[in-house]
Amino acid sequence: MALSEIQSGSSEQSPSTPAAGGANQVRVRAYNERLVLSHVRRNSGVSKAEIARLTGLSAQTVSVIMRALEKDDLLIRGKPVRGRVGQPSVPMHLNPDAVLSFGVKIGRRSADLILMDFVGTIRLNRHLTYPYPNPAEILDFVVSGIGELQHQLSASQRSAIAGVGIAAPFELWNWAREVGAPEGAMEAWRGFDLQAEVASRLPYPVYLQNDATSACGAELVFGVGPRYPDFVYFYVGSFIGGGIVLNSTVFVGRTGTAGAIGPLPVRNKHGETRQLLEIASIFVLERLLRERGIDPQPLWYDAKDWIDFGEPLDIWIRDCAAALAQAIIAASSIIDFSAAIIDGGFPEWVRERLVAATIEEIGKLDLQGIVFPDIIEGAVGAQARAVGGASLPIFARYLIDQTVLFKEIDNAEGNRPAAI
Repeated sequence: MALSEIQSGSSEQSPSTPAAGGANQVRVRAYNERLVLSHVRRNSGVSKAEIARLTGLSAQTVSVIMRALEKDDLLIRGKPVRGRVGQPSVPMHLNPDAVLSFGVKIGRRSADLILMDFVGTIRLNRHLTYPYPNPAEILDFVVSGIGELQHQLSASQRSAIAGVGIAAPFELWNWAREVGAPEGAMEAWRGFDLQAEVASRLPYPVYLQNDATSACGAELVFGVGPRYPDFVYFYVGSFIGGGIVLNSTVFVGRTGTAGAIGPLPVRNKHGETRQLLEIASIFVLERLLRERGIDPQPLWYDAKDWIDFGEPLDIWIRDCAAALAQAIIAASSIIDFSAAIIDGGFPEWVRERLVAATIEEIGKLDLQGIVFPDIIEGAVGAQARAVGGASLPIFARYLIDQTVLFKEIDNAEGNRPAAI
């Protein structure tokens, strides 16, 4: 859930570490409610006393807020914990059914639509494959798909829907040749406002974010992010993308493209300088399969159900790993990340092989002067982009956005400039 730079209604989330201290002013009470909800999300089973300690709010303020959140069914009580001096401690949890959200992932070979609950569990999903993305087809998939999923919900579930979050590559018309689109076919995306088109057809707020940034945010919240305050993230999709997390916050930079990863220059096995995306992307494996007369379509049906393609897959993993190793060292020479996290649109066994091969390749490089990060597998998996998208409406309405909180509270108090 904790994503950065939501376009049109922007918000930047950082939910994996303790949020900023609470403020008791009436005008920011909504943020105190979000602060409490965010701590309960991060520490499910936390007590009111612990919430007061974590937030810096008074015990009375926390008690009032949590009673209101319980009344609104956003929080539910666990069984009291006895055996200590004084009153038994009552663990509090987010109510999974309280909030639902649609998440959309648009890729260059496939699209996904999910319905996610308040604690990040995917309830329903739809999948679409195509040779290349077409705006009209994507729009119909999103709008009709949401309509179909809604029919499977009760009236109370439909009333719990917070919105729609779309995770999509920016400038989809680029790289048309690499995905095999006909000349000019991808130009239809130029000037097409997907967010506005979806919003005009649905009764929900719609949010849009870069797909790799969404995946990074999902890893920050639902994956291994809570263990690492700073990490560089690689998501190997049709085209590789990524993100940067600093101080448990997705960092998007001045233009929103920080951590794009794909354009990073690396050397291929022939010693030629290429962009990372030209080596460590699934479209490269697709090309290897075609060259050997192997049908590549199973790559796009379901990321969990890849078969072992044998030699082409072995070659691709080896080449990807060598390129990723260079990218990790380059990133670590700028910032001493505590981890480099690798995930992608493939099954766990492929991810495990790729990470192991990357660690092996790093051992071949000159690491003098480099603070070596942990190189680990991501935990969210192939649906990371859709999960990140679904998080956007939930954070916009219910959970803490640390940058916005600083902007509202600290700017009002004159302590620091507002975040952009």
